[in-house]
Amino acid sequence: MDGVMSDKLKKKLAHDLGFGNKIEDGDWGDVTTREVGMMVREAIKRAEQTLAEQDTDTLKA
Repeated sequence: MDGVMSDKLKKKLAHDLGFGNKIEDGDWGDVTTREVGMMVREAIKRAEQTLAEQDTDTLKA
């Protein structure tokens, strides 16, 4: 899982989604495909929210 998301963001998402304990040692081998999918969906959701907020701010200016 390198390149697209920062390690900091990946760790935050894992913790927010309830499986951060699996990656504390730096090993992502115990993370399931389902959990990775949850991370991707959550990252997309957060990015879309950020873009929507930026668009709203731009329209107000």
